[in-house]
Amino acid sequence: MRAFPLLLLLAALTGCAGCEEADPTGLSGAVRVDGSSTVFPLSEAVAEEFMRDHPGVRVTVGASGTGGGFAKFARGETDASNASRAVEPDEAARLDAAGIPFVEVPVAYDGIAVVAHPETDWVDCLTLAELRAIWEPDSRVDSWADVRPGFPDVPVVLYGPGTDSGTYDYFTAAVNGEEGASRTDYTASENDNTLVQGVAGDAGALAYFGLAYVEENADRLKVLGVDSGSGCVRPSAETVQSGTYAPLARVEFVYVNAARADANPALDAYVRFFLASAAPLAREVGAVPLSDAGYRLAAERYAARTTGSAFAGRIGARVDAVLRSAPDPAAP
Repeated sequence: MRAFPLLLLLAALTGCAGCEEADPTGLSGAVRVDGSSTVFPLSEAVAEEFMRDHPGVRVTVGASGTGGGFAKFARGETDASNASRAVEPDEAARLDAAGIPFVEVPVAYDGIAVVAHPETDWVDCLTLAELRAIWEPDSRVDSWADVRPGFPDVPVVLYGPGTDSGTYDYFTAAVNGEEGASRTDYTASENDNTLVQGVAGDAGALAYFGLAYVEENADRLKVLGVDSGSGCVRPSAETVQSGTYAPLARVEFVYVNAARADANPALDAYVRFFLASAAPLAREVGAVPLSDAGYRLAAERYAARTTGSAFAGRIGARVDAVLRSAPDPAAP
């Protein structure tokens, strides 16, 4: 009479070795995702919630940068690729050559925040022209005194994303007018937490990275406003969503292998779940949700398996406007 309770105890102690938790939907399999470190917190949160509902599916999320993620995506190593900028023409060409049709799925907004050491008390806002002078190729800015008359002669110690980062690509295009145009004498990392640590520990430091990491470390950084010609605007959920934090408000994406989404029900369910749950989870991790209409249009684009990019080359794009103007996939 005691054998059955004993078996239950053994199963509990061993974690029910050899058995799997039942998924009422019957979903099973694996989904592999990599790419942007900026999109990573949202993607990881979605994956955790999805696996809680679907214990038979294993979702793995990596963060090798937008460029590194697209390289893995083109090699067929991943099912979806997170990106903090739109796919570039050469990346799209590699995907086409590899026979990988992709659906571009916008999932949130983000702002690229410009931050300084927390004790930097001489500056609250930088103009776009000053940012360009600091970050342009062959910049002669070595000291804060070189940035603006009246600033102290304190060395500017720069931190920023590496060249595989979508944040690097977007910032250089928005500020310097050409993607990849940047001075190179700065401490670069694809890990935004490394950049936070650098700025927090270096007097005179200046950096740029995703707004989500700023909000997680608000007590260790000073967030600067940016004046692009219409007055100083600080990055926030409101200014990013409205687009008034120009030109450093941007769209975050998940690029999905359309053929695999058709063949793998777990991947298809994951993408649909992502769009359905992104808004509240985005707020939790410091990203900025799209509008309700934006998520509806993105879901329609994904359901129709509309391949190719609608956002390539657009700075400061608003999801609703872009997707409403995109060609109707059902049109003859």
